Amino acid sequence: MILKEVFITRTATFFPNNPISDDEMEEYLGFVNDQASKSRRIVLRNNGIKNRYYAITKEGKPTHTNAEMTSLAIKKLFVQDPNEIKEIELLSCGTSSPDQLMPSHAVMVHGWLPESNAIEVVSPAGNCCSGMHALKYNFMSIRTGESKKTISTGSERLSRVLRSEQFELEVQKRLELEKDQFIAFEKDFLRWMLSDGSAAFLIEDKKNENDISLRIDWIEGFSFANQIETCMYMGAEKDENGQLKGFSDFTPMETVEKSIFSIKQDVKLLGENIVKLGFKNLEIIFAKKGINVSQVDHFVPHMSSYFFEDKIYDELKSNGMEIPKDKWFTNLDRCGNVGAASVYMMIDDLWKSNKLEIGETILIAVPESARFTYVFAMFTVC
Repeated sequence: MILKEVFITRTATFFPNNPISDDEMEEYLGFVNDQASKSRRIVLRNNGIKNRYYAITKEGKPTHTNAEMTSLAIKKLFVQDPNEIKEIELLSCGTSSPDQLMPSHAVMVHGWLPESNAIEVVSPAGNCCSGMHALKYNFMSIRTGESKKTISTGSERLSRVLRSEQFELEVQKRLELEKDQFIAFEKDFLRWMLSDGSAAFLIEDKKNENDISLRIDWIEGFSFANQIETCMYMGAEKDENGQLKGFSDFTPMETVEKSIFSIKQDVKLLGENIVKLGFKNLEIIFAKKGINVSQVDHFVPHMSSYFFEDKIYDELKSNGMEIPKDKWFTNLDRCGNVGAASVYMMIDDLWKSNKLEIGETILIAVPESARFTYVFAMFTVC
């Protein structure tokens, strides 16, 4: 089989509403038990995020669904010719936060695109890496000749589950039991890091004629779930043995009283493993590909917080893969952590920054703390 080259030919990002500053956050997310969060300023100081976006009003009313936001990013790919969407053969959409358990996220996105045709639709499950898994499915489809023109997306809408009312009954229950009235740090921590939004790539078997393209050279992913217990989870509770008990095994009352559908993260497990596990394997990937880190012109790492920036740099350096900071590109400070969409948004920003030159390479790194999954990729500007 002759494998085809694969190109990202267009990128687009959609953010709901206006950017929200650090000082405005609790106006949108609310005060748990009418009291300000103890951890907010500490977390914000460490994560370095200055603005984020929420698909809700200050009263908590939704302004967009996840699927709707994703469709709006897709439509931005075709502003010059809306009818071009009829040429799409495959839609693959990654997210941590679908609007419902069933139907799948991608088919709901497709439902917002009545102008498209009946096409193959794929919904990779997961967290931050789900957007990269969506991209790899498209990459393989075009590379093997199954498709010629496809769309890949990443999106998140988590603001609703970060709202204070998600935790009120749990706090009241704790007060009844004369326990600490504040929600656990593992739940409060992520309230001050996450953002809503969507982004999309148009992927084809030929490059642009009048603009640059990004050739996808390779995408490599791997999981350490066989070695490390769950770190970030939602719709479940972790027991003393590190095993998850899923939402379907709780009674309806327990689900509310324990805020089972809040998003939680084991911060200690995160700090001990997220950098050292995945970035050590990057050296193995480069050796397998026969490339050297000196060939990297732009490094695009997905980070939940700037707290990890120096840790990633030090880990790469200790592995003999130092990438100077002037090659790094991120927009975390102005976009927030948008999970599965973050890497799409960074590529979109980098593309539109006029910093890219023909022949340059882009190394992408997406670590996912949920069960320690990682995806790395290399693009070439052409």
